[in-house]
Amino acid sequence: MAQNILVIDEGTTSTRAMLFDRHGKLHGSQQETLQQYYPAPGLVEHDAGEIWDKTLRCCEKMIEQVGGADKIAAIGITNQRETIVAWDKRTGEPLTKAIVWQDRRTAETCNRMKADGLEPMVQAKTGLLLDPYFSGSKMGWMLENRSEVRNAGDNLALGTIESYLIYRLSGGQHVTDASNASRTMLMALDGHDWDEDLLGLFDIPKKALPRIVDCAGELASTASGLFGGSIAITGSAGDQQAATIGQACLQKGQTKATFGTGAFILSNSGDTPPTSENRLLSTVLYQHQGQRIYALEGSVFVAGSLMQWLRDDIGLLKYAGESEELARSVDDNGGVYLVPALSGLGAPHWRAHATASLSGLSFSSKKAHIARAALESMAYQCHDLKTAFSADGVDWESLRIDGGMVVNDWMVQDLANILDITVERPEFFETTALGAAMLAAVGAGIYASLEAAAVMISDLDTHQPNIDADVRNNRLAGWQRAVESVLAD
Repeated sequence: MAQNILVIDEGTTSTRAMLFDRHGKLHGSQQETLQQYYPAPGLVEHDAGEIWDKTLRCCEKMIEQVGGADKIAAIGITNQRETIVAWDKRTGEPLTKAIVWQDRRTAETCNRMKADGLEPMVQAKTGLLLDPYFSGSKMGWMLENRSEVRNAGDNLALGTIESYLIYRLSGGQHVTDASNASRTMLMALDGHDWDEDLLGLFDIPKKALPRIVDCAGELASTASGLFGGSIAITGSAGDQQAATIGQACLQKGQTKATFGTGAFILSNSGDTPPTSENRLLSTVLYQHQGQRIYALEGSVFVAGSLMQWLRDDIGLLKYAGESEELARSVDDNGGVYLVPALSGLGAPHWRAHATASLSGLSFSSKKAHIARAALESMAYQCHDLKTAFSADGVDWESLRIDGGMVVNDWMVQDLANILDITVERPEFFETTALGAAMLAAVGAGIYASLEAAAVMISDLDTHQPNIDADVRNNRLAGWQRAVESVLAD
């Protein structure tokens, strides 16, 4: 029996196909970058056709490497969440550009709904806040502003990225997993179908939406002619949920943070949807055999994308690793603070129109101070979330971290210093893909449960706080002043 698992990890800046065995060992990876489109300030788009073409090529490379489709037991998919695609059911071809999760074009719509007093109802049903981050308002905008979408009629399909990829892979099976469905603002946390009140709020036709299914199980199968043989798709979850699983946060209270394009912290909440009084989010962590496990989440919109911006657009960094070298070259931040609100501020502030700020500059400031301030902002934003989680009754005893940024040893230690807790980093950083592999392994019957599949996870290394409380408090006070200045604008 085939024991290899093919994972599709479709992110914001690239798409990958990764080949795992049943023990969690990575045997190959094929990656292609994705073009970002910024047609106006606050607008972010992808070409869904490009996503499909490059994902398909990556998959074909991995299947060729392993010796054919019959060597693959199952496919697991994990994806950038909240990004939405509209496509033609007959052809699978996208009707317009995909609107990316970072896009803020529906901020005014969300603000009007807030002014009309609708946010408490939305939050009570979905665990989410009225913010352009989520998929529902994006779908509504497409239907209102793109004639090719509005006029598609019965041929219109709407969905998040994993739904679109499954449709293309399977030749027409239109499904979405419960973790991704919980991010659309169109499904109640305790419901197993799309909510009629929420559909009406954004004027979304239910017939255009996919069927909501488990995160592990027989979700779909690839078309037989696509890879020279059909492969079962048995795992699917949004990237942050997959990373939480890949970090083995399978018990209530266990918490992880992923530092990718953005930074996302999820804490396992067990089988009861959490309620936040501090503007955190409640979400489906995963669903298996119809049973749901939930999570409390805090979302930071800008993390790794800040370093990419400093390198590619500002020219402050020559290469990504230079940020660590610069941070180590100075004793402190020199009074410099960078609030990275390049696409608004996420939790716990939720200010869609906030803009970034760089404060505390003087003639003594060097580019090393700015680079250090950029890295320090990761720990500060996490501390803001730690405070909000604690106020909601969830105290972090430790934090498991992953994502591309955690190769930076200086940043990892700074997280431990500012959060004043143990920070644990896996030896194998690709926990998002690993979580998708674990779900697929459970869905394919290789393991009976996620707890059993946790044998696929590598060891952890730990970082303990090593600064004085006075230093920590002074730095946090400076950050608070910088954030208050941004919020006051």
